[in-house]
Amino acid sequence: MIESSDFDFENRFVAPTPIQSDDGDDFEISLRPKTLDEYIGQDKVKENMKVYIEAAKKRGDSLDHVLLYGPPGLGKTTLSTIIAHEMGVNIRTTSGPAIEKPGDLAAILTNLEKGDVLFIDEIHRLSRQVEEILYPALEDYKIDIIMGKGPAARSIPIELNKFTLIGATTRSGQLSAPLRDRFGVIERLELYSPQQLCEIIMRSAVILGVPCDKDGAMELASRSRGTPRIANRFLKRVRDFADIMGDGRITREIAHIALDKLDVDDLGLDRLDRRMLEMIIKGYGGGPVGLETLASAIGEEAVTLEDVCEPYLMQLGFIARTPRGRCATQLAYKHLGILKDGQTML
Repeated sequence: MIESSDFDFENRFVAPTPIQSDDGDDFEISLRPKTLDEYIGQDKVKENMKVYIEAAKKRGDSLDHVLLYGPPGLGKTTLSTIIAHEMGVNIRTTSGPAIEKPGDLAAILTNLEKGDVLFIDEIHRLSRQVEEILYPALEDYKIDIIMGKGPAARSIPIELNKFTLIGATTRSGQLSAPLRDRFGVIERLELYSPQQLCEIIMRSAVILGVPCDKDGAMELASRSRGTPRIANRFLKRVRDFADIMGDGRITREIAHIALDKLDVDDLGLDRLDRRMLEMIIKGYGGGPVGLETLASAIGEEAVTLEDVCEPYLMQLGFIARTPRGRCATQLAYKHLGILKDGQTML
């Protein structure tokens, strides 16, 4: 019912956050594909979405509600825009934290036209009161508004146009079960392979008018942590080095020099990743060490290490989570060139 530090994480170079262009516009908007055929990667998700979209269009019906989840920077917003484009409808974009009150959601829902797409980013951050309003909207396409107070209060049902909700989240486990169950389509976006990222970089280079060799694109791709958003950021920054230190063309040599200067190593680890590994190995003998203790030792927030550094380090097999804490693996020692006794390899 509705009633009337020392390390700048926000500007971290490999953080999968949206980036701005030199003229102030969102850099990635111009690079985003417009159709599923242009969308590179996520083949299984694309195949399924093509079937769902064609079936909905054949029936003359709205697409069922869609939940997209996975690490940040993989294209959830882009895919939502493509879905709306393929369905031939408008899209309204907002985020979970931006919808503070039930009335805010009601205003958005009542302004949707038939078949429109409502995209809510970080949907797991919706408040409980807002979620309660969303349930009947998703199932019955109606909401109830309470007019007046006390004994004189009365409920007025408002019918909504049939719409499609697309929710995106990086933490599907924090989504409440009642909300999750109301999505008819649930798809996970996976990290990209270097070959797929190379295709994305080559495509972006053409759009931006940047000469780029395939070897140069592969060098960027191999350090992009499986994330297109980071790959596009690398492309833009390495372009600057190519203009000043070379002939404007992004080659493997230029990409290698530029990323080394930006403290991004061959596997995409930056200073914070390496500081975390080195502290586990040198400060705590390889572990186990608790996350809070580790965070205090390197002067970072525990949530930063857990959400940003740890997933990629675990994917590489560099750290292991145990009941007693985090441990560095033999692969981490080898990557950092450190022997088991803490000595540096020659």
